[in-house]
Amino acid sequence: MIGKKKAKILVFDSGFGGLSVLLALFRTIPAADYIYLADDARFPYGELDEQELTQGLERLLKEACRTHQPDLIVIACNSASTIALPTLRSALDLPVVGIVPGIKPAALASQSGHISVLATPGTMKRSLTHELVREFAGDCQVNLVACPRLAEMAERFVLEGAWDSTELGREVGAAFVEDGGIKTDVVVLGCTHYPLIQSALDRVTPWPVLWIDPAPAVARRVMLLLGQEWQDCVANRQAAHGDLSASFGGSIRFLSTGEGASRLTTAWARLRPDFVNH
Repeated sequence: MIGKKKAKILVFDSGFGGLSVLLALFRTIPAADYIYLADDARFPYGELDEQELTQGLERLLKEACRTHQPDLIVIACNSASTIALPTLRSALDLPVVGIVPGIKPAALASQSGHISVLATPGTMKRSLTHELVREFAGDCQVNLVACPRLAEMAERFVLEGAWDSTELGREVGAAFVEDGGIKTDVVVLGCTHYPLIQSALDRVTPWPVLWIDPAPAVARRVMLLLGQEWQDCVANRQAAHGDLSASFGGSIRFLSTGEGASRLTTAWARLRPDFVNH
Protein backbone atom coordinates (compact mmCIF):
# COMPACT_ATOMS: atom_id res chain seq x y z
CA MET A 1 0.00 0.00 0.00
CA ILE A 2 1.25 3.49 -0.84
CA GLY A 3 0.19 5.43 2.20
CA LYS A 4 -0.09 8.94 0.76
CA LYS A 5 -3.04 11.26 0.47
CA LYS A 6 -1.95 12.31 -3.00
CA ALA A 7 -0.11 9.86 -5.22
CA LYS A 8 2.40 10.81 -7.89
CA ILE A 9 2.12 8.58 -10.96
CA LEU A 10 4.58 8.53 -13.86
CA VAL A 11 2.90 7.50 -17.13
CA PHE A 12 5.42 6.51 -19.78
CA ASP A 13 5.01 5.93 -23.51
CA SER A 14 7.09 6.18 -26.65
CA GLY A 15 4.88 9.05 -27.73
CA PHE A 16 1.24 9.97 -28.04
CA GLY A 17 -0.76 6.78 -27.54
CA GLY A 18 -0.43 6.54 -23.78
CA LEU A 19 -2.87 9.44 -23.53
CA SER A 20 -5.63 6.80 -23.72
CA VAL A 21 -4.19 5.22 -20.57
CA LEU A 22 -3.83 8.62 -18.93
CA LEU A 23 -7.52 9.22 -19.66
CA ALA A 24 -8.47 5.95 -17.95
CA LEU A 25 -6.26 6.75 -14.97
CA PHE A 26 -7.65 10.27 -14.70
CA ARG A 27 -11.23 9.00 -14.75
CA THR A 28 -10.40 6.54 -11.98
CA ILE A 29 -7.89 8.52 -9.87
CA PRO A 30 -8.29 12.19 -10.82
CA ALA A 31 -6.79 13.56 -7.60
CA ALA A 32 -3.34 12.14 -8.29
CA ASP A 33 -0.42 14.14 -9.64
CA TYR A 34 0.60 12.80 -13.06
CA ILE A 35 3.81 13.13 -15.02
CA TYR A 36 3.46 11.98 -18.61
CA LEU A 37 6.86 11.20 -20.15
CA ALA A 38 7.11 10.51 -23.88
CA ASP A 39 10.27 9.04 -25.35
CA ASP A 40 9.49 10.55 -28.74
CA ALA A 41 13.17 11.05 -29.56
CA ARG A 42 13.35 7.28 -30.19
CA PHE A 43 9.88 6.74 -31.66
CA PRO A 44 8.87 4.32 -33.14
CA TYR A 45 10.02 1.53 -30.85
CA GLY A 46 9.18 -1.22 -33.34
CA GLU A 47 12.29 -0.40 -35.35
CA LEU A 48 14.72 -0.68 -32.41
CA ASP A 49 16.78 -3.68 -31.35
CA GLU A 50 15.17 -5.27 -28.27
CA GLN A 51 18.31 -5.15 -26.12
CA GLU A 52 18.99 -1.56 -27.11
CA LEU A 53 15.41 -0.60 -26.32
CA THR A 54 15.41 -2.32 -22.93
CA GLN A 55 18.70 -0.74 -21.85
CA GLY A 56 17.54 2.69 -22.98
CA LEU A 57 14.26 2.37 -21.11
CA GLU A 58 16.04 1.32 -17.94
CA ARG A 59 18.37 4.34 -18.07
CA LEU A 60 15.58 6.77 -18.90
CA LEU A 61 13.19 5.58 -16.21
CA LYS A 62 15.86 5.40 -13.52
CA GLU A 63 16.69 9.03 -14.24
CA ALA A 64 12.98 9.95 -14.23
CA CYS A 65 12.59 8.31 -10.83
CA ARG A 66 15.55 10.24 -9.42
CA THR A 67 14.19 13.51 -10.79
CA HIS A 68 10.46 13.18 -10.12
CA GLN A 69 10.26 10.54 -7.34
CA PRO A 70 6.99 8.93 -8.43
CA ASP A 71 5.13 6.43 -6.28
CA LEU A 72 4.29 4.20 -9.24
CA ILE A 73 5.10 3.90 -12.95
CA VAL A 74 2.67 2.94 -15.70
CA ILE A 75 4.28 1.70 -18.92
CA ALA A 76 1.50 2.85 -21.27
CA CYS A 77 3.09 1.29 -24.33
CA ASN A 78 2.45 -2.20 -25.68
CA SER A 79 5.83 -2.43 -27.41
CA ALA A 80 7.78 -1.44 -24.29
CA SER A 81 5.67 -3.70 -22.07
CA THR A 82 5.97 -6.77 -24.29
CA ILE A 83 9.75 -6.36 -24.47
CA ALA A 84 11.06 -4.78 -21.28
CA LEU A 85 8.51 -5.09 -18.45
CA PRO A 86 10.27 -7.86 -16.44
CA THR A 87 13.61 -6.01 -16.64
CA LEU A 88 12.06 -2.71 -15.59
CA ARG A 89 10.29 -4.30 -12.63
CA SER A 90 13.60 -5.74 -11.45
CA ALA A 91 15.54 -2.53 -12.00
CA LEU A 92 13.15 -0.01 -10.44
CA ASP A 93 12.44 0.08 -6.73
CA LEU A 94 8.71 0.87 -7.02
CA PRO A 95 5.59 -0.71 -8.55
CA VAL A 96 5.59 -0.87 -12.37
CA VAL A 97 2.34 -1.58 -14.23
CA GLY A 98 2.45 -2.49 -17.91
CA ILE A 99 -0.08 -2.94 -20.68
CA VAL A 100 -0.42 -5.82 -23.16
CA PRO A 101 -3.04 -6.62 -25.80
CA GLY A 102 -6.30 -7.67 -24.13
CA ILE A 103 -6.46 -11.13 -25.66
CA LYS A 104 -7.66 -12.86 -22.49
CA PRO A 105 -10.74 -10.65 -21.96
CA ALA A 106 -11.47 -10.78 -25.70
CA ALA A 107 -11.55 -14.59 -25.66
CA LEU A 108 -13.78 -14.59 -22.59
CA ALA A 109 -16.18 -12.06 -24.13
CA SER A 110 -16.50 -13.58 -27.61
CA GLN A 111 -19.73 -15.38 -28.42
CA SER A 112 -18.72 -16.44 -31.93
CA GLY A 113 -15.21 -17.59 -31.04
CA HIS A 114 -13.78 -15.32 -33.74
CA ILE A 115 -11.65 -12.46 -32.44
CA SER A 116 -9.22 -10.07 -34.09
CA VAL A 117 -6.26 -8.16 -32.70
CA LEU A 118 -5.26 -4.79 -34.15
CA ALA A 119 -1.68 -3.83 -33.29
CA THR A 120 1.46 -2.28 -34.68
CA PRO A 121 3.79 -4.49 -36.74
CA GLY A 122 6.28 -4.33 -33.85
CA THR A 123 3.82 -5.67 -31.28
CA MET A 124 2.69 -8.37 -33.71
CA LYS A 125 6.17 -9.85 -33.97
CA ARG A 126 6.80 -9.99 -30.21
CA SER A 127 6.78 -13.46 -28.70
CA LEU A 128 4.58 -12.34 -25.79
CA THR A 129 1.72 -11.50 -28.16
CA HIS A 130 1.74 -15.04 -29.53
CA GLU A 131 2.10 -16.50 -26.03
CA LEU A 132 -1.04 -14.62 -24.96
CA VAL A 133 -2.94 -16.13 -27.88
CA ARG A 134 -1.78 -19.67 -27.05
CA GLU A 135 -2.47 -19.32 -23.33
CA PHE A 136 -5.81 -17.53 -23.34
CA ALA A 137 -7.41 -17.93 -26.76
CA GLY A 138 -6.68 -21.52 -27.72
CA ASP A 139 -10.36 -22.20 -28.32
CA CYS A 140 -10.83 -19.15 -30.54
CA GLN A 141 -10.08 -18.28 -34.12
CA VAL A 142 -7.63 -15.40 -33.65
CA ASN A 143 -6.89 -13.04 -36.50
CA LEU A 144 -3.76 -10.90 -35.97
CA VAL A 145 -3.94 -7.71 -38.06
CA ALA A 146 -0.90 -5.44 -38.32
CA CYS A 147 -1.84 -1.77 -38.76
CA PRO A 148 1.20 0.26 -39.86
CA ARG A 149 -0.73 3.55 -40.18
CA LEU A 150 -3.48 3.44 -37.58
CA ALA A 151 -1.45 5.14 -34.84
CA GLU A 152 -0.70 8.03 -37.17
CA MET A 153 -4.39 8.26 -38.08
CA ALA A 154 -5.30 8.37 -34.38
CA GLU A 155 -2.95 11.27 -33.75
CA ARG A 156 -4.40 13.22 -36.66
CA PHE A 157 -7.90 12.44 -35.43
CA VAL A 158 -7.18 13.85 -31.98
CA LEU A 159 -5.18 16.90 -33.05
CA GLU A 160 -7.16 17.90 -36.13
CA GLY A 161 -10.46 16.04 -35.87
CA ALA A 162 -9.68 14.70 -39.34
CA TRP A 163 -10.13 11.18 -40.68
CA ASP A 164 -10.79 9.55 -44.02
CA SER A 165 -13.42 6.81 -43.84
CA THR A 166 -12.09 4.94 -46.89
CA GLU A 167 -8.52 5.05 -45.64
CA LEU A 168 -9.51 4.03 -42.11
CA GLY A 169 -11.77 1.23 -43.33
CA ARG A 170 -8.97 -0.15 -45.48
CA GLU A 171 -6.53 -0.08 -42.56
CA VAL A 172 -8.72 -2.20 -40.26
CA GLY A 173 -10.82 -4.10 -42.80
CA ALA A 174 -8.91 -7.37 -42.42
CA ALA A 175 -10.09 -7.59 -38.81
CA PHE A 176 -13.65 -8.31 -39.92
CA VAL A 177 -14.01 -11.89 -41.05
CA GLU A 178 -17.16 -13.86 -41.85
CA ASP A 179 -16.76 -17.62 -42.18
CA GLY A 180 -19.82 -19.73 -42.85
CA GLY A 181 -22.07 -17.10 -41.33
CA ILE A 182 -19.89 -16.76 -38.22
CA LYS A 183 -18.49 -13.26 -37.78
CA THR A 184 -15.74 -11.64 -35.79
CA ASP A 185 -17.49 -10.20 -32.75
CA VAL A 186 -14.61 -8.90 -30.59
CA VAL A 187 -11.66 -6.76 -31.68
CA VAL A 188 -8.68 -6.03 -29.43
CA LEU A 189 -7.21 -2.54 -29.59
CA GLY A 190 -3.60 -3.67 -29.22
CA CYS A 191 -1.95 -0.25 -29.32
CA THR A 192 -2.64 2.55 -26.88
CA HIS A 193 -3.21 4.93 -29.80
CA TYR A 194 -6.20 3.01 -31.07
CA PRO A 195 -8.81 3.82 -28.39
CA LEU A 196 -8.28 7.49 -29.27
CA ILE A 197 -9.91 6.89 -32.66
CA GLN A 198 -12.56 4.38 -31.57
CA SER A 199 -15.48 6.71 -32.32
CA ALA A 200 -14.35 6.89 -35.95
CA LEU A 201 -13.72 3.14 -36.07
CA ASP A 202 -17.34 2.58 -35.05
CA ARG A 203 -18.41 4.37 -38.21
CA VAL A 204 -16.36 2.31 -40.69
CA THR A 205 -16.89 -1.23 -39.40
CA PRO A 206 -19.08 -3.55 -41.52
CA TRP A 207 -20.93 -4.72 -38.38
CA PRO A 208 -20.86 -3.83 -34.67
CA VAL A 209 -18.16 -5.42 -32.52
CA LEU A 210 -17.01 -5.25 -28.93
CA TRP A 211 -13.76 -3.28 -28.72
CA ILE A 212 -11.34 -4.38 -25.99
CA ASP A 213 -9.30 -1.53 -24.53
CA PRO A 214 -7.01 -2.68 -21.67
CA ALA A 215 -6.60 0.84 -20.24
CA PRO A 216 -9.48 0.67 -17.72
CA ALA A 217 -8.05 -2.58 -16.33
CA VAL A 218 -4.66 -0.87 -15.99
CA ALA A 219 -6.31 1.95 -14.04
CA ARG A 220 -7.99 -0.56 -11.72
CA ARG A 221 -4.66 -2.29 -11.14
CA VAL A 222 -3.04 1.04 -10.24
CA MET A 223 -5.87 1.75 -7.81
CA LEU A 224 -5.30 -1.64 -6.17
CA LEU A 225 -1.58 -0.96 -5.77
CA LEU A 226 -2.25 2.47 -4.29
CA GLY A 227 -4.16 0.71 -1.53
CA GLN A 228 -7.29 0.76 0.53
CA GLU A 229 -6.95 4.41 1.53
CA TRP A 230 -7.34 5.50 -2.10
CA GLN A 231 -10.14 3.03 -2.77
CA ASP A 232 -12.11 4.40 0.18
CA CYS A 233 -11.45 7.97 -0.92
CA VAL A 234 -12.70 7.29 -4.45
CA ALA A 235 -15.80 5.46 -3.18
CA ASN A 236 -16.68 8.41 -0.94
CA ARG A 237 -16.15 10.94 -3.72
CA GLN A 238 -18.19 8.83 -6.12
CA ALA A 239 -21.10 8.77 -3.70
CA ALA A 240 -20.91 12.51 -3.18
CA HIS A 241 -20.23 13.77 -6.69
CA GLY A 242 -20.98 11.05 -9.25
CA ASP A 243 -18.50 11.96 -11.99
CA LEU A 244 -15.17 11.87 -10.18
CA SER A 245 -13.14 13.61 -12.85
CA ALA A 246 -15.56 16.55 -12.83
CA SER A 247 -15.40 16.94 -9.05
CA PHE A 248 -11.73 17.18 -8.16
CA GLY A 249 -8.29 16.90 -9.70
CA GLY A 250 -4.56 16.81 -9.16
CA SER A 251 -2.04 17.99 -11.73
CA ILE A 252 -0.69 16.78 -15.06
CA ARG A 253 2.72 17.64 -16.49
CA PHE A 254 3.82 16.64 -19.99
CA LEU A 255 7.48 15.93 -20.73
CA SER A 256 9.28 14.44 -23.73
CA THR A 257 12.77 13.37 -24.72
CA GLY A 258 12.23 15.05 -28.09
CA GLU A 259 10.07 17.98 -29.06
CA GLY A 260 6.60 16.53 -28.51
CA ALA A 261 5.56 18.02 -25.16
CA SER A 262 3.53 20.83 -26.75
CA ARG A 263 1.66 18.33 -28.98
CA LEU A 264 0.79 16.27 -25.93
CA THR A 265 -0.53 19.32 -24.12
CA THR A 266 -2.62 20.26 -27.15
CA ALA A 267 -3.98 16.72 -27.47
CA TRP A 268 -4.90 16.58 -23.79
CA ALA A 269 -6.73 19.89 -24.10
CA ARG A 270 -8.80 18.36 -26.90
CA LEU A 271 -9.44 15.14 -25.02
CA ARG A 272 -10.21 16.82 -21.68
CA PRO A 273 -10.96 20.50 -22.29
CA ASP A 274 -12.38 20.68 -18.76
CA PHE A 275 -9.03 19.74 -17.23
CA VAL A 276 -5.86 20.92 -18.97
CA ASN A 277 -3.74 21.52 -15.89
CA HIS A 278 -4.36 22.49 -12.29
